[in-house]
Amino acid sequence: MKNYELMVIFTPVLSNEEYTNATKNLKKMVTDSGGEIVGEDAWGLRSFAYPIDKKTTGLYFLMEYRVEPSFNHRFQIQMNRDETIMRFMYTVLDKHAIAYNARKRSGEKINPIPVTEKEEA
Repeated sequence: MKNYELMVIFTPVLSNEEYTNATKNLKKMVTDSGGEIVGEDAWGLRSFAYPIDKKTTGLYFLMEYRVEPSFNHRFQIQMNRDETIMRFMYTVLDKHAIAYNARKRSGEKINPIPVTEKEEA
């Protein structure tokens, strides 16, 4: 099983209940296929840098999950069929990204850029 991160942008016309049900459906697809949800983060309504389908905002949802690689093709087909999903992208996480996400979920303060002392001239 591999770790993946999924970012989904739902249409902004969804109610809170519809948004919650849509995210539950995504999680249910993963768990029904034998995968597990590692973490999730509902970002809510965010503005776009440019209009998508004549809309300037969208409901963002981020999910980290573990599943067999063959599942993602079926998952992609189901997300393409869902009319509430405007855009989605899933990525394979390497060991560094997995560790970073674990630290982030635990609440540890994260400094992505290492601080080094300046060399004296």
